[in-house]
Amino acid sequence: MDSGAKLILLRHGKSEWNQKNRFTGWVDIPLSRDGVVEAQEAGKRISRVPFDVIFVSSLMRAELTAMIAMSEHEGGKTPLLLHEGEGKLEEWAKIYDPKAEANCIPVYAAWEINERMYGELQGLDKDETRAKFGADQVKIWRRSFSTPPPHGESLEMTAKRSIPYFKEKIVPFLEKGKHVLVSAHGNSLRSIVMYLDNLSEEEVLNLEIPTGEPLCYSFQAGSWKKEAIDEVQDGFRNLSR
Repeated sequence: MDSGAKLILLRHGKSEWNQKNRFTGWVDIPLSRDGVVEAQEAGKRISRVPFDVIFVSSLMRAELTAMIAMSEHEGGKTPLLLHEGEGKLEEWAKIYDPKAEANCIPVYAAWEINERMYGELQGLDKDETRAKFGADQVKIWRRSFSTPPPHGESLEMTAKRSIPYFKEKIVPFLEKGKHVLVSAHGNSLRSIVMYLDNLSEEEVLNLEIPTGEPLCYSFQAGSWKKEAIDEVQDGFRNLSR
């Protein structure tokens, strides 16, 4: 197995509004029952990767996916959601047993890797929206790189917040040889993969990231290499509970 630091990208499992065919964006909707199962199955597929740090979006469907996935992990460590700069929530969450602290995996929540904000489409039924505005217009709002929905974000705008955060906050851990899990969303992850794979604006439009399907990259000597998650999982055979 490649000895580089591992980056696992995981799109959250299906949400309640994915199931109901509604635009979600920044509306904080939980996972559906199917989404919980997807998170569990994803967790089994990454259960041997010895994660050092986890990044999640600030939306519960991404956070739930990470926590459910980690409940399947063989390492026995506890994910610890940090609340930096959140006053008493940060101050009063101090751990006083060094052994307990050492057995935790820090989890950072960041709005910068939230889903694309869908503006005035949020909450609307997708089929009804196509009937009202036309399928071509809705396709432009959904799939164009630079055209946002009304009062929302385009993929280009999403990339302008997600990629800098990725470079500034996540890459430094990988440079130190740390293994990283990122649980986020279709569009924030598309923009990150666009950066990792050096995709053009046209190429990223055809990129689909399935829910609950882990993607793996190895980082070594400043370069990225996409790897098959099952092979990576197989490489970490000696991780014990």
